[in-house]
Amino acid sequence: CGPEVPEAMRAAWILKKEKGIESRVLNIHTVKPLDKEAIIKAASEVEVVVTAEEHQKGGFGSLIAAAIMEANLPKVPKFAMIGVADRFGESGFPWELMKAFGLTAEYIAKKVLELV
Repeated sequence: CGPEVPEAMRAAWILKKEKGIESRVLNIHTVKPLDKEAIIKAASEVEVVVTAEEHQKGGFGSLIAAAIMEANLPKVPKFAMIGVADRFGESGFPWELMKAFGLTAEYIAKKVLELV
């Protein structure tokens, strides 16, 4: 949910078009209750999990990481969190801020490629 979903969808398109990499986007629209079943199913079928949140990284990404780890999967996927680093905020147009904080589709795709 939120502005990172379209960015994640674009990242999936970039990965497919430019690198031939199949990926999926899981839209987690609530954190309470957290759809652990969907998260664990997806994590068990992929090699890499990247979470993206449009605020300080850690909250959403940490919930996803905990759900995956608690599932004791036979093969745990590589994992990365994308979000705003701990720093002072800025003012600007949303698209400028997304780029400044590394929240764009291009950055998401780059992070996936680093882990593949």
